[in-house]
Amino acid sequence: MAGALLSSLRMKPKNRYSVWKIFWVLLALYLFFGLLGILLLSIAPAVDHQVNFDELVSWRLLVNQCASLAFATAFFYYTLNRFYRLFAEKKPVSQFIPPAAIGIAALAVYNVLSYFFISQKLVGINIRTSELQDKMPVALVIFSFVFSWLFYLGISLLISYLTFLRDEKKQQKILEEQKMQLEIEKSQANFNFLKAQINPHFLHNTLNFLYAKSLPYSPELSEGILTLSDIMRYALSEGNAKDGLAPLKDEIEHMRNVIKINQLRFSNRLNVNFDVHGVLNGWTIIPFVLITLVENAFKHGDLKSPDAPIDIRLDIEDHKLVFYCRNKKKTGPKELSTGIGLDNIKKRLDLAYGKNYSLDVKDDSEFYTTQLTILKPHDQLHRN
Repeated sequence: MAGALLSSLRMKPKNRYSVWKIFWVLLALYLFFGLLGILLLSIAPAVDHQVNFDELVSWRLLVNQCASLAFATAFFYYTLNRFYRLFAEKKPVSQFIPPAAIGIAALAVYNVLSYFFISQKLVGINIRTSELQDKMPVALVIFSFVFSWLFYLGISLLISYLTFLRDEKKQQKILEEQKMQLEIEKSQANFNFLKAQINPHFLHNTLNFLYAKSLPYSPELSEGILTLSDIMRYALSEGNAKDGLAPLKDEIEHMRNVIKINQLRFSNRLNVNFDVHGVLNGWTIIPFVLITLVENAFKHGDLKSPDAPIDIRLDIEDHKLVFYCRNKKKTGPKELSTGIGLDNIKKRLDLAYGKNYSLDVKDDSEFYTTQLTILKPHDQLHRN
């Protein structure tokens, strides 16, 4: 799948710019600057008398503008597509010379034909400096031709290069999303393989048997076995998630069980505050995201400080969920962290919620804080 995507992205781009799109853009520019020019002429202080619009908007000028629009459309259609292909194919600078030469030649031919057959007669507007109307030096004509060549080619190169950069950025984003999706699919496949190695029915029956046997001897041990059974049931159950989402109340119950099993391990000496506010009904979430943040706090936090307990809060509103976890850091030797857990969380959240979430991490010298905010999708808002 990824190979097919790469192949499609690397195919030679053809006709990146359509004729009609170029035509309509140029037509809008011609009309804008034409109206602007008429407006400036009508208020220009150099005009002796009121501008004669019958002379200004003549058939010769209209023919000139129509020919200019047709030529500009054809010129930009050729040069934009040609330069874009060269940029996309990473061609050397020397490859840009032939299309540039063709463009210059076309401009030269058009300028000569336009000057001798259409534009030779000047528009009759009387201005105070009448010498400017009578004199048109050859150097000025040549300069105007050279300027038009530089302008036309410069615009073509700039637009095609900017379009290439934008398209390349889009393609890179597609590749990154595809790669992320493949990694998640690979992780899911590994997880499914792991689950396949364990028979949930056998495991639950075994834990229930151990719970029943331990009950007469140690209520604490039996409680730990029952809690572990609930944890394993949630983790291994095929039906705990629908469309990749689990009920939020189940995820919270799973977090409570994980906290409970850790308390049993340390004889209830851990300092943990876990508060939930709001209505849970109707809320779903991708599973094992919140618990990963909690487990990270258990792994790296100072759990035995009564003045700085692990503070876990979940606030639910109609349209927003805010999960907050803060822990004091351990002193002394620390466990190594690869950061893979947090990276995987971000990737899963990106795919599941897009721009409808934010994950803020604050890592200072003494405390580590994470805050996850999720906005409820519109379909769930309407459904509830």
